Amino acid sequence: MLDEIDKLGMDFRGDPSSALLEVLDPEQNNTFADHYLEVDFDLSKVMFIATANYQDPIPPALKDRMEILNFSGYIEDEKVQIAKKHLVPKQMDENALAKTDVKIDDSGIKELISSYTREAGVRNLEREIANVFRKVARDKIEKKSKKININKKKVNDYLGAPRFFSDLAEGQTKPGVVTGLAWTAAGGDILFVESSKMNGKGNLTLTGQLGRCNERICFSCAHFRSFKFGEFWNR
Repeated sequence: MLDEIDKLGMDFRGDPSSALLEVLDPEQNNTFADHYLEVDFDLSKVMFIATANYQDPIPPALKDRMEILNFSGYIEDEKVQIAKKHLVPKQMDENALAKTDVKIDDSGIKELISSYTREAGVRNLEREIANVFRKVARDKIEKKSKKININKKKVNDYLGAPRFFSDLAEGQTKPGVVTGLAWTAAGGDILFVESSKMNGKGNLTLTGQLGRCNERICFSCAHFRSFKFGEFWNR
């Protein structure tokens, strides 16, 4: 199992992706040489399973040696059920809390999901549930609190201001601002794209991590404007 292969690092100590190229190549891995142990291994009969949160960081040469299987992330309702049936009981046991000590309702779980985590899985959700229950355990000792009901407001009290917000599309468009659609590992989202007027230099410059789709949109827009306005590139 090669877990989170998209987080491969590369520095002065070496490039692990180069070694993986040889490991995953069926033409070479029957005589794979471990240079640290100075031992040869036959890996031709080994089935490798790699996991990744994102495909883009994986080197293209390494990705070519893989068969990609895409799994969709959990939707909110699925996360709620996973939290209720598995994460909450687990964290109650780890923090020495009984059912008579604390109860977290659906509004509290949904607040944790939407305002304090932004992920396809539930790893960070479990961490935030653990944070809440640790503070509940502290209140039980310091304040001699009886059964504590965790709702949306109580989650905000324990964890502070929400870290994530769900934007709403404007009912009326504003000059220089358009609403775009985005896809992330956490699901669909909207984003606001703002533009500003600058003096042109006769060329097109792309900065940041636009991605191929956004690059094509920029080129198409610039191409259209250059036909409609002859002096577009000089504006």
